Amino acid sequence: MNHIAVRTPLDSLFAGIAAAARGPLASRPADVSAVLRAFAGSDGLFDAMDCPCGEASYARHRLAEGTGHAVLALVWRPGQMSPVHAHRAWCALAVHEGTLVETFHDPEDPARPLSARLLGPGQGSAAPADPRLLHRLANLSGRTALSIHVYGVAFDQLGTELNDIRG
Repeated sequence: MNHIAVRTPLDSLFAGIAAAARGPLASRPADVSAVLRAFAGSDGLFDAMDCPCGEASYARHRLAEGTGHAVLALVWRPGQMSPVHAHRAWCALAVHEGTLVETFHDPEDPARPLSARLLGPGQGSAAPADPRLLHRLANLSGRTALSIHVYGVAFDQLGTELNDIRG
């Protein structure tokens, strides 16, 4: 008897990320972000996943890992935010549900915001590794938000090789 493998939307997302992550480093963050934005907000994307919220801070959930990159879902309760930080590796993200505010900060004075933008489902951001690109993500809405992030490091290096926290 022949069995036909059924590819879920999440499988297709991971395959698209893996292909984009093999591309040229200069365009990799934008290319991965384009894949994320194409899938983010899609019905059924996380049907088979349980991604609970964290009580004290946003919760990270490992989704997949490829050669040189990690894919995570971050779940944000209302009022939760990241610290002001830069990345030591390339990164890309897209909002799947809810809204997040991405605030960009002055590299000379990390406490000083320079600009902000609202990100809703299907919208995202991408950046190369750069200690001068400071930002903060925050859920300033009244409902839970879920975002998908891809970082250019292995999952086990996220704690030591990814964030350069400034505030």
